[in-house]
Amino acid sequence: MKTTSRRNWMCQVGGSLLATSSAATLLYAGDETKPAKPRIKIGQIGVGHAHASKLGVYRASPDYEVVGIVEPDAALRRQAESQAAYRDLPWMTREQFLNVPGLQAVTVETRVRDLLDNAEACIAAGKHVHLDKPAGESLPQYRRILDAAAKQKLLVQMGYMYRYNPGVILLREMLRQGWLGDVFEVHTVMSKVIPAAGRGELIPYKGGLMFELGCHVIDLVVGVLGKPAAVHAFSRHSSKIDDGLLDNMLAVFEYPNATASVKASALEVDGGERRHFVLCGTEGTFHIQPLDNPSARVTLSAAHGEYRKGYQDIRFPKFDRYVADAADMARIIRGEKPSDFSYDHDWSVQESLLKACGQTTG
Repeated sequence: MKTTSRRNWMCQVGGSLLATSSAATLLYAGDETKPAKPRIKIGQIGVGHAHASKLGVYRASPDYEVVGIVEPDAALRRQAESQAAYRDLPWMTREQFLNVPGLQAVTVETRVRDLLDNAEACIAAGKHVHLDKPAGESLPQYRRILDAAAKQKLLVQMGYMYRYNPGVILLREMLRQGWLGDVFEVHTVMSKVIPAAGRGELIPYKGGLMFELGCHVIDLVVGVLGKPAAVHAFSRHSSKIDDGLLDNMLAVFEYPNATASVKASALEVDGGERRHFVLCGTEGTFHIQPLDNPSARVTLSAAHGEYRKGYQDIRFPKFDRYVADAADMARIIRGEKPSDFSYDHDWSVQESLLKACGQTTG
């Protein structure tokens, strides 16, 4: 098995996303060889999202100054106040927060039903946004947000977990180099066990587990293959729990010369270990599993660089969610690079997601 050190691996593959990961590594290693840059003022609206505690990443980063947090729900605020990610921060109303002098960016981490309303308010106030997933259930509202952001040249960075995964970055580089040939198949699985107590929060959303979990890998599918020509949804309730939650879901994406499958369930024992992304091309196959602690099995029809012909296993540096997202956001806000994920990409992901949930998109 090939074990790739962080430094050697960063030297092996190029591209802007790789530069982002490298930048994050330096920043969090306390690199003192470069003069400090002005810190970006950022804060958070909401603590109701499952990933809301990522605010701790911004608090730990030398790129950011976290100026405050908003949570109108008294019960959620009480639960959050003692948590390390929020401790000792000033709590504000949304109006107070959006009027903090010099505020540049906002992480929107409310319950999913409130994400778009708050993101729209932030864009209207001229702030860059990190918007957690999925981007709500209203395509018209999401379109308004993206259009308003584009008009003002504001970033809307979606909180999909695997964009900066080192296995995904290497996959993108191999595709860019043409080492995998023409893609004809993609297979993905994104599952876990959700206990009865946690299922109730998902029932209000028509898309069930595809909406909750499948969005992360749909972002990767669209990143590789683009907008699908058609999406076929197969939605099931398979649990003995009689709550109606669509907890066992499959979607098939059609492309002119390829197909992709996306599977998401709330029933798979230790499902995190089988979360995977498999891409098959005419010159090679790239299999990342598990996605959260990535390693890859790669097979190539010919040797390329240090990668030999045939099968090989590759391990990557430890993957800490959202560290590279935050570092990339800082570079984009400072004008050092464009976003690697366009408004059109994010729109196609959301449109495809809703179709994969069995919803009509008009």
